[in-house]
Amino acid sequence: MSFDFEITESQKIKGVYIIKPSIGRDLRGTIWTSFYKDEIEKLLPEGLYFKHDKFSQSRKDVLRGIHGDHKSWKLVTSVYGEIHQYAVDCRKDSPTYLQYEEFIINSENQILLLLPPFIGNAQYVTSDYSVYHYKYAYHGEYADVHEQFTYAWNDPKINIKWPTDHPILSARDIKHITN
Repeated sequence: MSFDFEITESQKIKGVYIIKPSIGRDLRGTIWTSFYKDEIEKLLPEGLYFKHDKFSQSRKDVLRGIHGDHKSWKLVTSVYGEIHQYAVDCRKDSPTYLQYEEFIINSENQILLLLPPFIGNAQYVTSDYSVYHYKYAYHGEYADVHEQFTYAWNDPKINIKWPTDHPILSARDIKHITN
């Protein structure tokens, strides 16, 4: 099995990397590698490495985010189902502050994104069901909810063109809705 990845930096948001794994296909289906330390961790600042993984399972029309923090690098993808993935530049000193980039991730377009600190992460599920994978790298302790930022999914300053006007939201995201 090959550990080849095609790695490119976003043309829109500096520091966001798009990682396309090589995919083996045969009559059984597909197989691909989501992480290979020597290839992926070279994109991180020196001395930083991935510490833990999370998975979220969501049904159709669930919208998660826009969330982020000041220290975590996130390697994210959908391992099952289809999502619309959004990276939002929340770095106040960036020329692309509050701009976003959209990616559709599914079995036909299997990619991973590496999101640096201060990049908002959001995803919307378009399939009946999805499984989303996060891999985190950070110094010190994990930045849990109390250290994270949240932008409203419908923030007019960001103006994301979501595939819906009526997503299923968490209590955290409902609290931040812009009227």
